[in-house]
Amino acid sequence: MAKYWLPEPETHDFPAAIDYLELLFPLPEAKQYAAQLQKAKTIRKKAKDILRAAQLPLLPADNLHVNENIKKVKKGKKLSPILLIRGEQKLIIADGYHRLCAIYYLSEDLEIPCRLV
Repeated sequence: MAKYWLPEPETHDFPAAIDYLELLFPLPEAKQYAAQLQKAKTIRKKAKDILRAAQLPLLPADNLHVNENIKKVKKGKKLSPILLIRGEQKLIIADGYHRLCAIYYLSEDLEIPCRLV
């Protein structure tokens, strides 16, 4: 499992999360979630459970970004953990949707390191 993942999210993941979250929440709230994600401990959850909780479709393997992540993993490069927010009705993937889909194609039972707030 560790062979697929970096130990911590990359620095640029948090501003990317803010960009996405700002579409769902006012900017101060989006920034607050990102700050909480930076402080949260990294946990592990199965790819299939994250996808189900988020109620999002599995992107096709030929999606440009999904395919790039699949290629990275096959070349031995590590992916950044994903950033999640527990929503009222569903899980919000603040950053890492394409990485989640890429790993799902390797095995839906693989555990993904993530930060959850």
